[in-house]
Amino acid sequence: MTTFKAAKTAEVKQSHRFASPHGMAEAAATDRLDQPMKPLSPSAIRAPFARYSHGVEVPSGQRLVFCSGQLGIAADGSIPESAREQADLCFANIAAILAEAGMTLADIVRVNAYVTDRAHMKGYMESRDAHVGTPPPASTLMIVAGFTLPEFKVEIEVVAAAPEKRRKTARVVTAPKF
Repeated sequence: MTTFKAAKTAEVKQSHRFASPHGMAEAAATDRLDQPMKPLSPSAIRAPFARYSHGVEVPSGQRLVFCSGQLGIAADGSIPESAREQADLCFANIAAILAEAGMTLADIVRVNAYVTDRAHMKGYMESRDAHVGTPPPASTLMIVAGFTLPEFKVEIEVVAAAPEKRRKTARVVTAPKF
């Protein structure tokens, strides 16, 4: 494992919706009835090559969160060696970001992922399949020349959608009449 000497960052909060430190979504989260997306897989085109949806429809009234690309680096600056471990860490970081908005990995509707070599596709795809909900989100995987450090093998960015949070109605108190 490589360590990147970076400014000290805040501890990553662990969401209660995940069963492991890698952020794997619990089965209950993936089978939620309130899933905000509708997968789009037209019969006129070839089925997806892997576990993803060709498109995703998000109903009106949904909140959206756009996550910046996350690299496989821990809060302490350590960088795992394998693509799978880096992808797992990317998803754990994404889970922490989504938790700030009251969302989970099961709310992801779009994934854009980047790997630095075809050899890293398998590790990334295993991680993606373990972390995203059902139905799977729309997904694109690209092979790129590299990232900011040569140790990085995977970068993942997502879009998530969830129903609007219900706001508590303010209690109206009228002033007494004198």
